[in-house]
Parts: sequence; C-alpha cells; structure tokens
Amino acid sequence: MPKLSDEAQELLEALWLRLGEGAAVSLPLAEAHALDADGAILDLLDLGLASTSDGTFRLTPLGRAEALAAVRRHRLAERLLADVLDVGGPAMDEAACGFEHSLTPGVEQAICTLLGHPRVCPHGKPIPEGECCRKQRQVVPRAVAPLCDVRPGEGGRIAYVHAPAARQLQKLMAMGVLPGRDIKLLQRFPSYVFQVGHSQFAVDEETARTIYVRLQER
Repeated sequence: MPKLSDEAQELLEALWLRLGEGAAVSLPLAEAHALDADGAILDLLDLGLASTSDGTFRLTPLGRAEALAAVRRHRLAERLLADVLDVGGPAMDEAACGFEHSLTPGVEQAICTLLGHPRVCPHGKPIPEGECCRKQRQVVPRAVAPLCDVRPGEGGRIAYVHAPAARQLQKLMAMGVLPGRDIKLLQRFPSYVFQVGHSQFAVDEETARTIYVRLQER
C-alpha cells in the first residue's frame, strides 16, 4: 500500500477518537466529513481503508489497523518528548503531531523499547501494543522502566505513575510518589522497598510495576 499522507494519518487518528478509541465501528458520513479539513477522506476510500453506504462512514479492517498504528505513533511521540526530552504542554502536543509521521516501524519499536513499553501517553490515554511490547525485545537500552525492573541501589526520577485504581493512586501520592521526584530502589525481596525523599516504603510487585522511572545513566 502506498505511504499515507500526513493528512490521511491525522484523519485516521481523529476518526479513531471519534469512534471511541475504536469501540464503535461506524459514524454518520456528515460527522466524518466534519473531521476532514484536507479532503483526505477520498484517499482513505481509494486505498480501501474506509467505505460508505446509506449515509454511514466506516473504517475497513485495514483502516482500523492503520488508525491504531497512527494513534500508537502519536502517543509514543508524546511519551518520548515528555519523558526523555522534558517537553510538555502545548509544545509537546504540537511537536508530537509532526514527529509521529517520521516514525518508521523499526524506529517506532526502538522508541517503545527505550521507554520501557509504556502503557499510557502523558494524557493518560492507552498506547496500543506493538510487536515489541508483546515480545519484550530489548533492542536498545531503556531510558524509562517500571520500578520492579530497576536494580537495587539504583533509581532515577519518577516519569509517571500508571495506577488504574484510584485507591492505589491515592496511596502512592500519599507516599510522595509523584512525577519529577527522585526515587531509589533499596531491595526487591521479599517486597520492593524504595526511598523517596527521606522516607522508605515497602510495596508488592504489582504496585512497583505502576511506577515508571526515568533511569539515571550507569
């Protein structure tokens, strides 16, 4: 299949979000056109990525796969900008929109591995899994990793916390586990003991897996 234009990729992302992160399969054709400021719908139709019938627009299975890949690239770009380059806010969003289009599959997987196969973007939205996530291949050293993968005596700065349960997140916040704070792992057995500030805490592996650390250079 020919390489998609930047406009077509942006439209696929917008459609995926409008479809509720892919939960829905179709939407009114008028809504799809409202998202298309550059005429990219014609490209999607020509390439077999979308179809229309009876006033309804739908992504084909190939189109859904391409949309999922576009969303993955965008959210990985956001994660890289936020966690490695310390770029946040509107500047991160604007840069991610341009950067994502240059991510070839090999580069995308290398970045994902570098970031420790992150599950969510800086906005808390899920990052679709890639082949590297499923195989957990280590093609480059990681810059960000869950605390459970850090060696005792090592640490870094907390990049983000991925705790889906509100109670678990509140517990970690009460410990002072917040993005930007320094953290050091002291031991891994029988529980994970870490230090934040002048305080030490013990947690189980499940909790340690929710704390993502920007690793210090060894």
